[in-house]
Amino acid sequence: MGPGLAQRLEEVERRIAGACKRAGRRREEITLVAVTKTFPAEMILQAYGLGLRDFGENYVQEAQSRWPELRTRFPDVELHLVGALQTNKARVAVALFDVIQTLDRPSLARALAKELGRPDARTRRLLVEVNLAEEPQKAGLPPGELASFLGLCRDELKLPVTGLMAIPPAEEDVAPYAALLAKLAGRHGLAEVSVGMSADFETAIAFGATIVRVGTAIFGERAARPRPAAQGSTARSS
Repeated sequence: MGPGLAQRLEEVERRIAGACKRAGRRREEITLVAVTKTFPAEMILQAYGLGLRDFGENYVQEAQSRWPELRTRFPDVELHLVGALQTNKARVAVALFDVIQTLDRPSLARALAKELGRPDARTRRLLVEVNLAEEPQKAGLPPGELASFLGLCRDELKLPVTGLMAIPPAEEDVAPYAALLAKLAGRHGLAEVSVGMSADFETAIAFGATIVRVGTAIFGERAARPRPAAQGSTARSS
């Protein structure tokens, strides 16, 4: 039998602390988002009991099926959307998530601006997703379009954009991508840099990440299962 959730989380925390020490950073600078995609609510409860308060979901539909009830029990949780968001789900997402990390196109920006004014809106922070390598199969804004898009979001729509998020190419060294994302964030006065997952979060921290999105290293391997219908087309592992 492999290590349990408590042991895995302890190891993740040890690795984060080590990465911070080597980089001359404080542990408090890093937000660990536990990505709960496909894992049962019982594991979320266990993780909460171990001290985790930031959780990430890939699919609006899956989050909607369990988080409204969990939130009534645990109001101090901060819930992040880390998967693609369809424009027609903006209202649901804004009412459910504290942070949406996947803002990546003008139509979605305008939809979110409309919904954030509703009385039940919960979202307080938005991160713009950047497709650093401009991979055609992935969501995200090309780096060359970032400045004009931020102008739309912040100046025209008055959206609460606080950072950037990226999913670097699989099987490539995360270091240059994390460094580039941190550079772009700094250039545009954004404090949050969300990059780094289970396999590479230590390197991401060394190169400027402030948010790491970790699923497998905390919860174990996911069982294969079909994705929820109509939730976008970009695969996002953690």
